[in-house]
Amino acid sequence: MFGISGWTRRPGGRLPRLSPAERQVWDAYPAGTWVDLRTGDKDADDPAEGAGWGPERTVRAEVIAALLLGAREPEPGRTAGLRLAGARVTGVLDLSDATLTGKLHLLNCHLSETVSLTDATTSGVRFRGCEMERVRAARCTVNGLLELDGSTVHSGIRLDNAHVTGQFRLSRSRLHAPGERSRASESRLEDVRRPFTETEMRERGLDQSQWAVWAGGLTVEGGAFMRDMRVTGGLRFIGAKFHGGVYLQRSVITATGPHAVRADFMESGAAEFSAGFTATGVIRMRGARVNGVLSFDGATLEAPGRALHLSHAQVEELILNPASIKGEVNLGYSRIGVLLDNPAAYPDGVQLTGLTYESLRGHWTVAERLDWLDRDPDGYKPQPYEQLASWFRRIGHEPDARRVLLAKQRRRRGTLKPTGRVWGRLLDFVVGYGYRPWLAGLWVAVLLTLGTVVFGAVRPAQIDPDEVRSFQPFVYTLDLLVPVSVFEQRGAWEPVGWTQWLAWTLVASGWILATALIAGAARVLRPSGNS
Repeated sequence: MFGISGWTRRPGGRLPRLSPAERQVWDAYPAGTWVDLRTGDKDADDPAEGAGWGPERTVRAEVIAALLLGAREPEPGRTAGLRLAGARVTGVLDLSDATLTGKLHLLNCHLSETVSLTDATTSGVRFRGCEMERVRAARCTVNGLLELDGSTVHSGIRLDNAHVTGQFRLSRSRLHAPGERSRASESRLEDVRRPFTETEMRERGLDQSQWAVWAGGLTVEGGAFMRDMRVTGGLRFIGAKFHGGVYLQRSVITATGPHAVRADFMESGAAEFSAGFTATGVIRMRGARVNGVLSFDGATLEAPGRALHLSHAQVEELILNPASIKGEVNLGYSRIGVLLDNPAAYPDGVQLTGLTYESLRGHWTVAERLDWLDRDPDGYKPQPYEQLASWFRRIGHEPDARRVLLAKQRRRRGTLKPTGRVWGRLLDFVVGYGYRPWLAGLWVAVLLTLGTVVFGAVRPAQIDPDEVRSFQPFVYTLDLLVPVSVFEQRGAWEPVGWTQWLAWTLVASGWILATALIAGAARVLRPSGNS
């Protein structure tokens, strides 16, 4: 007699209480061969209708668990494994805490209750095109592929702190958040002497009602392929590590809470939210690190308030060319190598304070980049202007850098007190805050011309008639403009009549121009970062 998990082997190898379908699975396991219970009729084999399949296609979950837990030895020279297609699996498939050597591969099966791999170690798990209630695999280790391609999971997937050494596949899957059922199912874990608060429920991962995938701390060594998914609920990847990248092209996520994706502190080789990716809800990746491309090319993002939260992140290259976006973008305090974007990517504002980048790409004019800086809902901050000017200088566009810094001073002027605003306007009008020194030359030329013409027509009176002097209107005007008399014309000639006002205006203008030039030069020569 040999007992494993309640199963007893009789002489001759026959087992009691096994249906014909279960006996096929039992006999096929040692050699790892397939058992296909499908009829060949596509509609009849749809696992969504699996609840109505009869006993000829029904296999109890405890039979599968017994085999994977060692009820049968592998056939010599073969690799044991459970490969089953077109079955209705009844009961909870509980493999928690187990170490499984045989692979589990279910195809087009209907699993009416939870699959639990919590704290298990397995060589590979595949659920392809299955209809499933819930998957719980917290802290499990999968030494190989973890696949749910094409499957429908009605009450969410839990993978927090799991480790997958191969690929993680969810392409073409249909995922749903568990709703209030998750709280009810986890409530039995509560300490009756001290029930959890709402905050503790969230912190302990007991309130997963808004998350179709709860996978904080998940590590995937290979790629995580989640293309063409349809998700009702959110994806929670806080602290997850996707060394081979994560790929969600063409997936559609409709959040049932505020977040469609929450991936704070996620690390990934690449991240593709592109090629038709659609999210209704916030994409939050605060503190994320992407060592390759983070792409939203062709994506549709929509959320009330903020659509994309990418602050404090480190990204090698960010492609922000969405097909449509409704909501604010936050790039504050992030470090980006290459930023490829377009003006339409920020229709509802963008937070840029603290953002640094090595290179900008995209079809932008300088005016559009300045408008980009003006879209910050927090108002004027000097750093984004300094960063943009620094980039223009780095690529050799000094005139564009000066234009950005001039725009910075004009925005700053709006934050000053009335006296500061008046002086700022004067500096701007006269010398463009020092970034347009040619304006001073233009003013000097205009005033010199005006004075030369006027004083040539209305000659000033000589103060000392006995002194022999030759009057030159140009030199006289120039001497009035220079703050300190150089040509000694002021003391020799006295303007007459209304020309006295012109002379006083020239003297005052000379002082203003000189002061503005000095102030502008000091501002230009001041180290970057000081306002």
